[in-house]
Amino acid sequence: MKAGWYSWLLVGLLAVLPAHAAQDLAPDALAKSITADVLAELRAGRKAQAGDSLKVQALIEAKILPHFDFAAMTRLAMGKNWVQATPEQRMALTGEFRTLLLRTYTAPLMQYRDQVIDYRPLKLAPEDTDVVVKSVIRQAGGEPISIDYSMKKTDSGWKVYDVKFAGMSLVMNYRSTFTAEIQRSGVEGLIKALAEKNRALAGKSRASVRT
Repeated sequence: MKAGWYSWLLVGLLAVLPAHAAQDLAPDALAKSITADVLAELRAGRKAQAGDSLKVQALIEAKILPHFDFAAMTRLAMGKNWVQATPEQRMALTGEFRTLLLRTYTAPLMQYRDQVIDYRPLKLAPEDTDVVVKSVIRQAGGEPISIDYSMKKTDSGWKVYDVKFAGMSLVMNYRSTFTAEIQRSGVEGLIKALAEKNRALAGKSRASVRT
């Protein structure tokens, strides 16, 4: 799957509402209420952010990542290998996976133009704690792209724990990579591989700012 499209799974969930307001909203209402403001912010900041990956990373860190449950995402990406990891390794894996997603999708987000995100109606029962919020990315001259957010209700509001792009799962996409690395060099090997990848991406980010 192309990393460029994963930027759109993040754009729709940028948090521009106060934390207490976000906690009170239904998952689809939260996404809908913030999308217009977010897209306007991206358009307004396009010139200021052009070529500055650090500014975009700061935007993602502050406004996108709080809406994702990275512990749950990492556990799902690990699959049956999760039980092999110690508590310390689980913490390290979650941190590296969070950083990987932050740095991987900075560049695509910098390429934002004028795509439009539409959310489909969600039937939410009072007892529901696990839902799928469906959205469609519309762009001039291209086919609509479906993106579905798997979300669960937590004490701090609704959190994303997986995303499907055109029916393909983000978490499952990483599972095969994680499994292969663990088979080669164990859980510690996976942590090391993720850390090395993150350092390489960080180096590219610093280089892009200097140029």
